[in-house]
Amino acid sequence: MSPLNLASPLTPRRLKRLPLALLLAGSASWTHGYAAEAETPAPVPAGKPAANSSQLETVTVTTRRREESSQDVPTPMSVVSGQNLETQRVYRIQDLQQLVPSVNVAYMHARQSSVSIRGLGNNPASDGLEGSVGLYIDNVYLGRPGMAVFDLMDIEQLEVLRGPQGTLFGKNTTAGVINISTRAPTFTPERSIETSVGEDGYFQTKGTISGPLNDQLAGRFSAYRTRSDGDIKNEYDGHDLNGGSREGFRAQMLFKPNEDFNLRWIGDYNEEDSSAGTRVLYNTGPTINGVNLYQSRANAAGATLVNGSHRKVNLDNDQHVTVHQGGTSVEANWTLPSDFTLTSISSYRFWNFTPRNDDGLNVPASYNAGVSVEDKQYSQEFRLASPKGEFFDYVVGAYYFGSDLDNKSFAYYGPQADIWNGTPAGALANVTSVGNGHIKTDSFALFAQGTWHLTERLDFTAGVRGTYEEKNAWVTRNAPVGGASVTGAAATARRGRAGAYDSGDLNQYSSSPSGLLNLSYRITDDVLGYATLSHGEKSGGVNLAVGSAPVAGADSLLIGTERANNAELGFKSTLWDHRLQLNANVFWTQVNAYQTNAYDAENRVQYLTNAGSVRSRGVEFESTVIPLRGLTLNINGSYNDVSYLSYKDAPCPPEVSQAPGAPASCDLSGHQVVGASKWIGNANGEYKWNLDNGFEPYVTASYAFRSKAVGTVEDSDYGQIPSYAVVNFSTGLRGDFNQGQWDVSLWLKNAFDKTYYTTLWTGGNGGYEGLLGTPRTLGVTGRYDF
Repeated sequence: MSPLNLASPLTPRRLKRLPLALLLAGSASWTHGYAAEAETPAPVPAGKPAANSSQLETVTVTTRRREESSQDVPTPMSVVSGQNLETQRVYRIQDLQQLVPSVNVAYMHARQSSVSIRGLGNNPASDGLEGSVGLYIDNVYLGRPGMAVFDLMDIEQLEVLRGPQGTLFGKNTTAGVINISTRAPTFTPERSIETSVGEDGYFQTKGTISGPLNDQLAGRFSAYRTRSDGDIKNEYDGHDLNGGSREGFRAQMLFKPNEDFNLRWIGDYNEEDSSAGTRVLYNTGPTINGVNLYQSRANAAGATLVNGSHRKVNLDNDQHVTVHQGGTSVEANWTLPSDFTLTSISSYRFWNFTPRNDDGLNVPASYNAGVSVEDKQYSQEFRLASPKGEFFDYVVGAYYFGSDLDNKSFAYYGPQADIWNGTPAGALANVTSVGNGHIKTDSFALFAQGTWHLTERLDFTAGVRGTYEEKNAWVTRNAPVGGASVTGAAATARRGRAGAYDSGDLNQYSSSPSGLLNLSYRITDDVLGYATLSHGEKSGGVNLAVGSAPVAGADSLLIGTERANNAELGFKSTLWDHRLQLNANVFWTQVNAYQTNAYDAENRVQYLTNAGSVRSRGVEFESTVIPLRGLTLNINGSYNDVSYLSYKDAPCPPEVSQAPGAPASCDLSGHQVVGASKWIGNANGEYKWNLDNGFEPYVTASYAFRSKAVGTVEDSDYGQIPSYAVVNFSTGLRGDFNQGQWDVSLWLKNAFDKTYYTTLWTGGNGGYEGLLGTPRTLGVTGRYDF
């Protein structure tokens, strides 16, 4: 946060956060950066929302490292306040795609997760590669998307910026940024406690305390615990899966000895022990010449398949993940002579992930397989901001990011492994294979962005960034252990899948420029138009799993630099006496050497690759209106056509690869990029009113629609994610008690119990597995702010 944010006066609105109107909304209600405000100038009592709202209130952002209205920032962005996250019961990063347009979160569990914006950035399990979308929390860049897989608690604001970033943010990104700011310590006491109970054993409790320790020092402490039984039934033993527990805390100290200096320290820890990522059978793939390979091999191994759409699996081994992560950061802000501002942000974070994955069958083809990860990262950023109000204002900075990551790939094959994998008898049965990967990253950058206020209405902004990055890595695999002694074809197959390998030292050095040109014009006092040209680059990386490297060579483990060129044209408007907001933009982005995930069917391993060039183009809009007191309506959406302009050496879908005379690769030029829905639409409404006894009832409803999307990179006809819509409702009652405010609400997620898939996964033998969305869930929440 900026120093102005930390030192700003504590209004009644900041003293007491508005309580919950609980709902997991499928829309972007108030994600435009505005919220309801009382029409009269009289102050709102602490903790009491303005029920008679008739205008939209300006929300401040620090996207350009200065405090300004979100409507004055000439770039496509969505802003979600912490209050709205609470109101809509959005507390996980993977639920963000239900709030804003053009965003997709491919989530299986903490490691197999990625965030894409406008269809760009869908590359899960990228141990040796940062994402195309940058995730930040309190100005600290998170090197792994999985570092954001914890409950979002005590959030001040969440900003989604679309398009290449880097001239103002620490790490370079080509698709966009999600910037999360938590609530800072306050010099006036704040306390809250909240408990939620729902179906499938759902139980969540959260609490926060904040206040002064003396005249110069304030503290804040927040903690949570969430657990559930799970919503998928394992037919093998009758247990529920896809549940578990998450818990964590955040501690903060704010030191503010005077108006010219403040220092904020944050320490946090989160852990997860769950069966998250339980995949169900989506379909068994193609039938060729009367044979369905997935079904026939499952039958031969003695497995019994179950219908995944009925929320059932049949697993004879564990599905389990554990995550331990945390970190600390210190942000210091100095106001220098002539009102320059110097900011320093120092951070350290760690992330440890351990999985246990079943093979999807109720027979021992595999006992356990997966990749465990230990990651440590460090960063340091310095920024200098000039005073506001001059003809020319600017921000310049320097940034360092370093990480040290180790992973361990393991596969413990069972006695049915050869039948299921189609290998010669004895090749994999009862064999254990273990590999290790390591990558060290050092990234250095200088960046600057300045704005010339050419007239009272016309601004010109230019930004530049230079990044130099070094990556040093190695990948090894131990000789296989166990299994019977084999020769001939079985021995060849064992060497190919589990043989010893050492890549030697792998080094990558890259210099990546980025730039921005922006022209904005205040058409009227309430309408801003803008046009932007930007270029972003992110360095390459290393595949930290052996895969096909023994055949293709160690160079096949390297992934090249991704480069994006982007053009934007849009407007932002606040109309009808601040009761209507309408923002819209068109965009055109071309990415060369696009980094994405592919699947090696021969070795059954996911790997990263450069998939030629990609074009993303479309339109986005967000609108909010208050037609009458107490009623807020929001509609937002996007159309996004993202496809490969050139991807000639792509993996083939199973209906091609399993056919006689199948080619070694396919041309996917012109195909849609994985995970991107062309159409996204969200609608949300809330109505609240006051009763004579001082109580405030409220009701909310939301609708979220996503059109069909390509499920996996090879774009198989059998791996398409169908379109779906989710409807949510809630109702509740608020009231004052003992200088505080209580809130009790009843909420219903996925009210019509729609069965839908959020992500698909290649399951081997031409089949596909899927991650199901939340089923219909009824719950109740109580909260007390005091």
